[in-house]
This record gives sequence, structure tokens and C-alpha cells, in this order.
Amino acid sequence: MALSLNGRELFRAEQPLKILLMSATLEGERLAGLLDDAPILRSEGRMYPVTMRWGRPFQPGEYIDQRVTQTVLEALNDETGSVLVFLPGQAEIRRVHQQLSDAIGERSDVLLCPLHGELDLNAQRAAIDPAPPGQRKVVLATNIAETSLTINGVRVVIDAGLARVPRFDPGSGMTRLDTQRISKASATQRAGRAGRLEPGVCYRLWSQDQHEQLAAYGSAEILSADLASLALQLGRWGVTPGELVWLDVPPAAAYAQAQDLLQRLGALDGEALTAHGQAMAELPAHPRIGHLLLRGQALGLATMACDVAALLGERDILRGAGADLHSRLVLLSGEERATRGAQGGVQRARQLARQYRGYLRGKASEPVNDPDHPRWLGALLALAYPDRVAQQRRAGGAEYRLANGRAALFAEADSLMKEPWIVIADLGSRQGQREERIYLAADFDPALFDSVLAEQVQCVDQLDWDEREGVLRAERQRKVGELILSREPLTGLDESARSQALVNLVRRKGLELLPWTPELRQWQARVALLRQLDLQTQDASQWPDVSDDALMKSLEHWLMPYLGKVSRLSHFANLDLSSIVRNLLPWPLPQRLDELAPHHLSVPSGSSIRLDYSEFPPILAVRLQELFGLAETPRIAGGRQVVKLHLLSPARRPVQVTQDLANFWRSTYAEVKKDLKGRYPKHYWPDDPLVAEATARAKPRGT
Repeated sequence: MALSLNGRELFRAEQPLKILLMSATLEGERLAGLLDDAPILRSEGRMYPVTMRWGRPFQPGEYIDQRVTQTVLEALNDETGSVLVFLPGQAEIRRVHQQLSDAIGERSDVLLCPLHGELDLNAQRAAIDPAPPGQRKVVLATNIAETSLTINGVRVVIDAGLARVPRFDPGSGMTRLDTQRISKASATQRAGRAGRLEPGVCYRLWSQDQHEQLAAYGSAEILSADLASLALQLGRWGVTPGELVWLDVPPAAAYAQAQDLLQRLGALDGEALTAHGQAMAELPAHPRIGHLLLRGQALGLATMACDVAALLGERDILRGAGADLHSRLVLLSGEERATRGAQGGVQRARQLARQYRGYLRGKASEPVNDPDHPRWLGALLALAYPDRVAQQRRAGGAEYRLANGRAALFAEADSLMKEPWIVIADLGSRQGQREERIYLAADFDPALFDSVLAEQVQCVDQLDWDEREGVLRAERQRKVGELILSREPLTGLDESARSQALVNLVRRKGLELLPWTPELRQWQARVALLRQLDLQTQDASQWPDVSDDALMKSLEHWLMPYLGKVSRLSHFANLDLSSIVRNLLPWPLPQRLDELAPHHLSVPSGSSIRLDYSEFPPILAVRLQELFGLAETPRIAGGRQVVKLHLLSPARRPVQVTQDLANFWRSTYAEVKKDLKGRYPKHYWPDDPLVAEATARAKPRGT
């Protein structure tokens, strides 16, 4: 729609572009506002009354299978007609199907029919067609039955209120499946399935109060989708997202990740499409698949490329039969016969492969010598998924590290676990899963990085710390993303690069790598206090920002010049950090610091008590007897800051904390005196502390 609105400028005023939007769940008012207050037409359609039956409150993390099964059995006893059950995914459908099969037993009047996108056409037709005479159906469906299909004979809907939604993670470039609550609009749409032919019933497995808390509409797909295809089409159109009018603006992070992928695939040069990108945009396929097809054709691997693209474009035709894509490829080629359950998927994949072959024209420009070798499957996958080339962490182990820096693993033992290198075609995770799971992959020969995949290799001069040895190492690395193919030592280090590597180490490990002392941390806090007081009353301060955050951001300025003799981790301890950091204060601020934020304060007893600047306001911890005769709380910073008094007993245990000494003498001292006099009877506890003599001893001299 954004491109349609942008394209209206190309049409003449007498023949304008007319836009008509139709949907059962659109937010009409928002769209009308976007379309210059376009009129809204509603067609309510014919619908019979649907009685709502509410369940108990749904609990977060609750497994719904048992509740769904019990509700289905209740509906079969209490209601007539077929039953449509909405479940979030195939796993729940399988479990509920098994539970109902066990509960129903040999009843011949009830047919259990799963319905989801991976079923073959015959199974889907069995779920959609009317039940045979004398029988009723229980259709266990995902949200495919919400709007896409009409199921005959249904007058009872049981809604679990959940949907499994793909969410693209721009940080990893992967899609996760999240289970979430449906919107009110979806709940209404689902309930309406019970009233198509006659009055019906809808069982909602959540409370009416919870229903009021549901979002009115589901979130727009563009906010959580892979935007690579969108970025490719906008590049072809010659616009950026900022030049278009959107109902929901594409997220900047996801769009940037999409552009990064297109650049890796050779489709983008800056913001402009390359010739290869133009060819990709003409193919009705995701940019990854388009790149695979075009490069496969150039290598003389068009047939295999089309078959692989078709397998990747369809749901897995051998779900649960291991992750090796080779086993799917031999079914598609006819080398092996597909089982009955896989035949529908194989037929669809073959049809899609034929369509792809129709799009590819011309001859191979750089044909390989052995196009029938099985290693080319891994090469084709690496063309589509350069970020998912993966290296095994441990020989024979289940976990792999991907070129994008992420980790993924086989959830179950798989034949591919003997391969040190693989390319992952399908992976993802669900809520609660920490690692990505590998669902579909192929073995990979890393020697291909020396030939047809050479453009994916980068040579990087790396200067960094060996964490295990604690020394600085310099080496030249051949890398594919985050995976290191080979490395060799570098000699003759550039001094600036060496110092920058040391700074990067400090930035990564934190300032605690440096030899801080308590005294230096106090100095840092004193400067910070004076800066803070300035900024409370004015826009700037003469005192520099020496907070940890500021120091981390400016390591190149204040620390790098002193790193010349550091070559091992232990050498950081030899730095004169106190002098280095104190140099940040220009003259005459060091003297002013001692005046305004002194190390110690003198108290009436004659003692010089150290201030603690680690908290705000600074703390003066002093025995109560040493403050007799002092009427007001001491101040620092030219009188701008009152200190916090920690009043101590003779045993230096806390008695009171205050910033208002006058009020303490007036309202609290009498009670404190009673307690201290009982615990320390030999000490001096005058009735009037303001006229009494302060002492650091048990009693003043001469008493």
C-alpha cells in the first residue's frame, strides 16, 4: 500500500489510481485516516447468534491440552453438530488428538480431523468437507481455519485463545515462534465460525475479565517480519522507508539487518540495487532463494538449485525424519519413493521446482566441472544462507557455531553430527528455549571457500588479547563471518594499533582491570561531587566528568599514551594510575579540590575525621561525644553541601544518621543519651550537649 500511495503521482488527474482495501479484521479508522479520510463500507454478512461460554482465568505458562480435551468431551455430550477447535500449533494438535482418541475409544459417530498447513490436500479436504451422515467431526486446527477456510457443519467452536506467531530477530537474522494471546478481533472471527449455518456455541478457555484485557487487534506483521524482500523491492522502486507513508513504519533495526543481508548477497551497492539485485527482484522468491537460483544457474547447477529452492520454499516434506536435506532431495529427484504422508509435499515441491526452472534463462557463465557431486548442495545452501554456515564446537557434538556468531544445536541425535561443517537451512526456537534448534541442514566442504564461495571470505589483521595466556597476540585471520578458517602470526606491530588493542581490552573487561585503590576511588567521587553541585545551578562545570562511563568513553585520550610498556595482563598492575587519572584536573583545580572537598574535617574534640565520598551526600562517621558544642551540621564545597553524620557510640557502633544536627540535639539526643548512659556508664553524657566540652576520651580532662 505504501508503494501504491507513492505511485499515485504517476497517474493523471483524470485517471487517478483508485485503492480499495478489504479485510475481515482491518482497523478501518486508521486506514481511512491514512487514505485522506476515505469512506468505510461495512458488509456485516449473515450470521446466526453465538452463545459465549467462558472458562476459568487462563494462567501464564499453563499447558492447555487437558483443558481443551475436557471441553471437547463436554461439548460432544451437551451440543449437536461438528466442533472446531483452535489450537496454537501442530504439537498441541497432536497431543489433543491422542488424548481424544484415548477418551473416545471406538465411537464411530465422531471423526477426529487435524487441520494445519503441512497436511496433504486429502487430509485437508477431509477436515473441510461435511461429516458423513450419522457422524460429526472434531476439527483440531491452527489459525489457518480463522479466515482462510470454511468448514462445513460446524456449530461449536472451542477457542484456546492462543496463536503461534513467527517473530524475526534482527540481531540474529532468525525467526522464532512465539506463542501469544490472540486479539479481540481474532477471537470474534473465530467465534463467528460457530454461527455460519445456524445458532451456535463458542467455548472460550479464558475468563470474561481477561477478554477485556486483550488487544483490540493483532500487531502488524511488518513489525515482526523478515524485511529482506521489502528492502529489495524498495531498492528496485528507488525509495527509502522514510520517503513513503506507512500505516506501521518498518522497524529501523530489522530494515538495517535486511539491507546488510542484501549487501552480503551482492544485491545492494550502498542504497542502489546492483544488476544482480535487479535480477533477484524479478524472481517471485525471497532474496536468499533468488540469490541461490541465480548463482546456481551461473555455476551450471540450475536443476539442483531449483529443487533446493523448492524444498526451502515448502514446509519440510519429511518432518521428524532427521535434518539432512539430502534425504529430501533424493525424494524430489525420484531416486527414492516417498511415503504416503510425504507424497503431497513432494508433489508441491516438484511443481514449485518446475516454476523456478521456467524463470531461469540463459547458459551457465561459470560452470563447475562436476555438477553431480553431492557437495554442491552445501554450496547452494551457503549461497542462500552465508550467515548460517556452521562449525562444530566439539567433534561428534550436537552444538555448532554459526558464521553470524550465534549457536545452534540438534535437539536429538542426527546423522549430520558426524560432520564438522554444515549449512543450516531451517532453525529457530520457541519461548523458553535458550538455544536455536537445527531442523534442516546439509554437510559442507569448507574447501569451497577457496573457489565458488571465495567472496564470502575476509582477511582480517587481528590484534587482541589471548584470554587464556593473558598476552597480546597479532595474527592474520581468514574468516567467514565470525568463523575463523585459518590464522598466521603477524610481526612488526604498529604501535598505535597495539595501543588500541589494549584500550579495547580495557573497554571489554572494564575499568576494574586497572589498579584502582580506595584512595583513588575517593578522589574520583570528590571530583564527581563538585561537578554535580555545579550542574545543579548552571549549565556547565569546570570540573571534568571522571565517572566510569566517561572514562570508558575517553580511554584513547587519557589512558592510551601510558600503555607503551604493557604487553601482558599482569603489566596493568604496574601503571601509576593515580598520577594518570589526577592529570585530568588542570591547574589550579587540584588545590581547589582539597579546599572544597577535603579528605578530613576537624570536629570540636580536635580530631580530624576522614570523610567518605563513596555515597552522596558524603559521610562523616564520628563518635557522638566528639561533637558536643557543635550547633550545626558541617558543610563542604563552600557551604553548598551538608555532610551526612553517622553518629557513633564509644564502641564506634552507629547510633543515629542525620543531616540536621541541630534537630538531633533538640529532639532526639535525650532518648539516645538514656540508652548510651546505660550501656556506657563511665562515659560523659551531659544534659546540655551544646554547652558541654567535646572529647575523644571517655570524659573530658579534669572531670
